[in-house]
Formats: sequence, structure tokens, C-alpha cells
Amino acid sequence: MRFAAIADIHGNYLALEAVLADIRALGITDIVNLGDMLSGPLDARRTIEILMPVDAVHVLGNHDRYLLDRPPEKMGSWDRPAHAALNVAQLDWLRAQPMTRVFREQVFLCHATPGNDEVYWLDTVHPDGTVARSPLDRIEQFAQGVSQSLILCAHTHLARAVRLRDGRLIVNPGSVGSPGFRDKHPYPHVVEAGTPHARYAILELANGAWEVTFRHVTYDYETMAALARRNGQPELAQAIATGWLG
Repeated sequence: MRFAAIADIHGNYLALEAVLADIRALGITDIVNLGDMLSGPLDARRTIEILMPVDAVHVLGNHDRYLLDRPPEKMGSWDRPAHAALNVAQLDWLRAQPMTRVFREQVFLCHATPGNDEVYWLDTVHPDGTVARSPLDRIEQFAQGVSQSLILCAHTHLARAVRLRDGRLIVNPGSVGSPGFRDKHPYPHVVEAGTPHARYAILELANGAWEVTFRHVTYDYETMAALARRNGQPELAQAIATGWLG
């Protein structure tokens, strides 16, 4: 079994196009998408028009849920413009996607953790704002009850793989479209990938063991950074253009 995992597109349609082209060039036909597809001050409509025809398996991210479970006046600055750009059929398509699912009986898919779409799994935010790899005990605690040998998560936008003591592998493929962001939960912090590339992962089951290859794909990030600036998000524009917020 060989397939690609994408996540955290956040309305960056040029990054999505580049990743899909790279996947096709490698001869990979199966794709799973771990959510946070549309929200962001970029182009949600164009992104979903690219995404919906793709033969992929999807789960919802927290920002996808925000587009569905609250009125626009209660949405955040990344969600409100995305919601306004989508039509009823596109929102219905989004609504039809589950929060978690199992792919081909062997791969568990979620956005953040199995039981909470807002909690970092492979990374922990410390009170001083430092973001670091989570302790193995904490990672394994969230994996309780998941029997699949491969677990895929996203949400932090940071590509990472962790092998559990029982042999299971947990992988975050990184973010297709947003290499940096600022958040205040559970403590104020920033996440910075360090380069502007569109990120995804290739997973392969070989000789009974899962192998992961992280892909960093170049694309016209300056055009997307310019779009973010026009939409009043200079910090996001900086992240898209460089991988850093400052």
C-alpha cells in the first residue's frame, strides 16, 4: 500500500495544485486529506473547486467545523471570509465529511487527536510559548483505543513522525498551504515551518512496516503572499513567502 497524506491547505490553492501535481508525477493515486481545507484569507472557493473532484478520502479539521457549526458573526477572521466565498453545495459537501475515519482498515485518520480537533498531538505548547515535541507518554495516551498500525494527524502544520513503543507509527504530514501561524491556546505561541514549501507525506507499507517520506514542494508562494497582503493579512503573507512570521 502506498498513498499520499495532505493536510492544512487553508485556502492556498496554488500550493494545493503544486502538491497534487507532485503526487501525480510520482504515480500515486490514493490520497487522504486530514482537514482544515478552506479557512484563511486566501481563496476558499477556488480551493474547494480543485479539491472536490479529487478522488480522495477526507476528514474535517477544526476550521472546517467552524464553517458549519456557528453563524458567520461568531466566526473568526480566517473562517468568516471562507464561509462567505462558499455556496450551499460546497458547504453540504464539507458537511458530509466525518471527523475521523479508517482508511483501508489499517490507517486511522483524524485532524488533531481522535477525541478533540483542537489539541496538538505530537507537539506541546509550554507556558513560555515554546513549541516542542510532546513526551512519548502523552502521545501514547491520546493513541489509546486506536488499533490501526498507522495513525495520521495534522493541525500543528509541523511535519513529524513518532514511533510508539508498541510499533504503531503516528505521522503529521505538515501543512500544504500555511507554513506559519500565531495562536493563543493553550498559551500564546507561534508555529513556523522555516521554509515556504508546500508540505505533504507519502506513506508506504513495505515488508509489514510503515515508511514515511516527507515532501517539500516549491510553488508560486509570492503570488499567494501578495493575495494575503491584499486581504489585510501581512503576517500570514510573511509566513507564506518565507516560512517565518517575523
